[in-house]
Amino acid sequence: MTPSLGTHDAIILGAGAAGMFCAAMAGQRGRKVLLLDHAEAPGKKILISGGGRCNFTNLGTAPDRYLSANPHFAKSALGRYTAQDFLALVERHGIAWHEKTLGQLFCDGSARQIVDMLLGECAMGGVPLQLGASITDVDHADGRFRVTTAEGVAEAPALVIATGGPAIPKLGATGFAYDLARRFGLKVVEPRPALVPLTLGPDQALFRELSGVSTAVAARAGKAAFREAALFTHRGLSGPAILQVSSYWKHGESIAIDFLPDQPRGWLREAKRAEPRLALRSLLNRHLPDRLATTLAERIALTSELGNCRDALLEQAEARLAGWPFTPNGTEGFAKAEVTVGGISTADLSSQTMAARRIPGLYAIGEAVDVTGWLGGYNFQWAWASGWAAAQAL
Repeated sequence: MTPSLGTHDAIILGAGAAGMFCAAMAGQRGRKVLLLDHAEAPGKKILISGGGRCNFTNLGTAPDRYLSANPHFAKSALGRYTAQDFLALVERHGIAWHEKTLGQLFCDGSARQIVDMLLGECAMGGVPLQLGASITDVDHADGRFRVTTAEGVAEAPALVIATGGPAIPKLGATGFAYDLARRFGLKVVEPRPALVPLTLGPDQALFRELSGVSTAVAARAGKAAFREAALFTHRGLSGPAILQVSSYWKHGESIAIDFLPDQPRGWLREAKRAEPRLALRSLLNRHLPDRLATTLAERIALTSELGNCRDALLEQAEARLAGWPFTPNGTEGFAKAEVTVGGISTADLSSQTMAARRIPGLYAIGEAVDVTGWLGGYNFQWAWASGWAAAQAL
């Protein structure tokens, strides 16, 4: 006979950011919660985030900085549990922090502090954490969920899917959340890698020879544009600006890079009048890394001194530098993606509670849901906000 793991008010699957926070908040509301994870340690993605310092939220959090089939879905949760709310919790635990660019908040010390804080909050809520719990079956009958693991069977009237998406499989990430959602009749928006480096084909191999070169750019994919650094790699393009636009890029489309986003319109003509004997390569070298300046100048093929170039040619060169097209042939996949675009369809969930509309007691939170934030702490804030929303309803 399979041993019993007891009866609970809620079972939460996944001890990542969303799952731990939801368990802690529900436990502190007096709910009897069981937190399960197949990994041997909690919060693995938290530990590697932000270069090991955890970019735990962003002061600029707003719904328009998230991708979803329903762009309005995240408004409720984000509005009710804010970046300032989580920051207050961090400060109550005495965790020193600092703000980097664009509202990004990091621990002064280690990401381990955030994991320890979440575990401490779970302990305050009396939440038992069962690690190494490989789930062999989940069923639902008579208003109760039964979760079977190698250690036994747990029962509860509520089940929270917080197992994330398939990004970073080396940490144990899988598509389990989607399989479980489909089993209960929930739709899944096709998942794809997001915040991920883009790869270039052989026709753009010249740029791969710039591997290691980084510069500040404005990158665009469709209507989305980001001003941050881009990095050339041996496989293609990376860096914060590229990771950001990767979430919006679709196969077959091009992205555009403005290599000199601070230059005003007509700057090449002005340079021609001020320094007619200057070559384009020398001018670019004032603003860009040497290897990049040389490559761009060679591709544009303006070899004459600026004074010998017609204004029309300079305008063409300026336009190309302001919108240099790249057509990626793919991404580096889930192995290198920080998060996933797509997931459990928001059409099947309540934006107020994260509960499944047609399955009483079933919830989905965090990265498992079709809500994906920009780079810079936005996805953690979605984890906290969606976890909090579900916890208030449990």
